[in-house]
Amino acid sequence: MIAAAVLILALVLLQIARRGDDRREPADIRTQTAPESATDVMMLLASAGEALIDSGFDVNDVQSDLVQIARAYGMADAEIIALPTALLVSSRTGGHLRTAAVSSGRQRLRLHQIEELEEVVRSARAGRVEPRSGHDRIVEIRARPAPFGPLSRVAGQVLATVGLTVLLGSSWVGIAVSAGLGGLTGALQAAGSRVPARFQVLLTVAASFSVSVVVFLLWRSFIEVDLAPSLIAPLVTLLPGALLTIAVIELSTGQMMSGAGRLAAGGAQLVLLGLGIVAAAALVGVPAVALATTEPALGAVGPWLAVGVFGIGIVINQCARPRSTGWILLVLYVAYAAQVLGGVILGGVLSAFVGAVAMTPVADLVARQRTGPPAIVSFTPAFWLLVPGALGLVGVAALLNGDSTGTSTLVTTVETMVAIALGVLVGRAVSLILFAREHSG
Repeated sequence: MIAAAVLILALVLLQIARRGDDRREPADIRTQTAPESATDVMMLLASAGEALIDSGFDVNDVQSDLVQIARAYGMADAEIIALPTALLVSSRTGGHLRTAAVSSGRQRLRLHQIEELEEVVRSARAGRVEPRSGHDRIVEIRARPAPFGPLSRVAGQVLATVGLTVLLGSSWVGIAVSAGLGGLTGALQAAGSRVPARFQVLLTVAASFSVSVVVFLLWRSFIEVDLAPSLIAPLVTLLPGALLTIAVIELSTGQMMSGAGRLAAGGAQLVLLGLGIVAAAALVGVPAVALATTEPALGAVGPWLAVGVFGIGIVINQCARPRSTGWILLVLYVAYAAQVLGGVILGGVLSAFVGAVAMTPVADLVARQRTGPPAIVSFTPAFWLLVPGALGLVGVAALLNGDSTGTSTLVTTVETMVAIALGVLVGRAVSLILFAREHSG
């Protein structure tokens, strides 16, 4: 009943927002570009494509955006090859072959940077910004400092951890332990922000190992700690749920190289997190990773409060614009409410499909509002809420510890990823149909 009421309220709010705050693409688009500006256009395409990949967009969206930008500036013959770690742009405009190649994937953009980038890309798609100016703005956005300081981001990590701990059904003791461990993980991330990218893997293992050592020591001290929430929730921002789901989307849409690469990267991230848990268990002397939970502390209302706490924590920790908080919370509540209803009607795995179907058009509609963030900003936190990465972490830890039951958990993870990916694709199709009808009307 709560889930149904949340969905109805969300629909009402969205309907109100649509009436007075719709944001559509401008109709005026350039069709010709002076030959002397072709180099500037190539620079814009390269910098925009690199930034979009670093923002986490799937390669289909990156290619689509760059093709629109190229056409807006008279480069209809431009060829785009986008991969998670590289971008190639080529054009024969003006009788000269021009090719730009850039590496990508080295620096993940924060949410506030993604929002500003989307504004530049939207203007470029309509040809409303000078190519050199657009390139310079993207360079400036990449160098812009975070709106929240290190201490604030650590506090955001604590809030997100507490919210996810409640959603995973923890007791009061587990919530308190998870809050402290969330602060530990946030501090490690803040301290490791200046670590070179090739050594970031050590940060992942260190965070997983540190959290697990504390949890297992408390467990051996006969303190009633909920192992699954206490292990998983503090590592929420390290879980590759979004990466794994995007990988499945790309594989299902024919992007084999990109999808396989992201899938391998997400799987490696899970293995590293699981390795930290197993190493801590071996050091402390825990014979098996028992992942059972106790009675939830806050009852039936707790998860609905936890969604809000989780969303606010993610906004701070991932540095979204403060004005986007309400929109992000709206998408989170829609995703969770739809998942709850889907679980009641269809069962566990398909509940993730229902949640993804519901949140995707809502995120697209939010992105069309004047103050709304891009869709990827509002539904990226929902990937963590649907927790495919958390399921995978449990399965990998169990397998590495010699527990064959981890196989079934990994199978469930794969099914959940596929369900979310298909849900996103269905949701996108719904968005296209709705917006097509709106324009035709």
